[in-house]
Amino acid sequence: MDGFKVGKKGEFLETVDFEDNTSLSLITKGDGVEILHQSIEEGMLFYVYPSENPNAVEFYFVLSGEIFYDLGNQRERLGPEDYFTTRGLKEPIYFTALSKVTLLCVFTEQTFFHISKEISKLMDIMKQVEDKDRYTHKHSHRVATYSVRIAQKLELNKEQLENLTVAAFLHDIGKIHVPSEVLNKPGRLTTEEFDLIKKHPFDGAEMVRNSYYYELAPIIEQHHERLDGSGYPNGLSGDEILLESRIIAVSDTFDAMTEDRVYRKALEDHVAIAELKKFAGKHFDEDVVAAFEQILIEEGKIIHTHE
Repeated sequence: MDGFKVGKKGEFLETVDFEDNTSLSLITKGDGVEILHQSIEEGMLFYVYPSENPNAVEFYFVLSGEIFYDLGNQRERLGPEDYFTTRGLKEPIYFTALSKVTLLCVFTEQTFFHISKEISKLMDIMKQVEDKDRYTHKHSHRVATYSVRIAQKLELNKEQLENLTVAAFLHDIGKIHVPSEVLNKPGRLTTEEFDLIKKHPFDGAEMVRNSYYYELAPIIEQHHERLDGSGYPNGLSGDEILLESRIIAVSDTFDAMTEDRVYRKALEDHVAIAELKKFAGKHFDEDVVAAFEQILIEEGKIIHTHE
């Protein structure tokens, strides 16, 4: 019948898969309104930010799972059949999924196109990178989570946070061009092999430079730059390096140190943060390192650091 449409379970106009079971699906749209189904992996942090349009409405209905959010000094939980609405929001609100969560979302502004097919293709390439590099399984997910928490602590604006989130997920996408035997080599790399590795920030930037996500290119390209100019690929220093890239640099290095490698066991969190502090101001942004240390303390992952 004209004007009537039935959709079966799991049928969507389009779905963007981010990591494992985390996805955003477009159910229907019309007259500027979008209805979406969102699935969020356990432990993921997500956020609702003030819209540039004060009249825009965002409605979220919890279908399953539990989330919590902090409002002032009070922590609140939401579960199935609870919901929340934003309109004219003044401050960002951050949520954490306590279990796998599904939400029904209604937006009066078109937002899905921002993450549509182009980002899906890039995320697919990232999955290929993680498949070929045994050390990067869920690495991009963890780096993105750390980066968002640091950005929250440093009070980055909406545009910075959105760009940082996607760039952190994609920061290693250029490794798709690095041979598996180089990525997985247990011993010391030769100069030629390391030169291949050092190309991945530039290659990753090139992969997004001609897409809708062109603004992410410099963030990805700079994530291995260091404050003293000793990084790569361009030897940038100080404020030449974007804040978003400095955040990813800290998150990326911390995750690399706290995960097992063939040639060494994972470092404990307090040892890794002490190492970051040792190079703060030389390789890493001091404010970023300090914010990350505070986050680890607040989450109970470290009590104090060893100088």
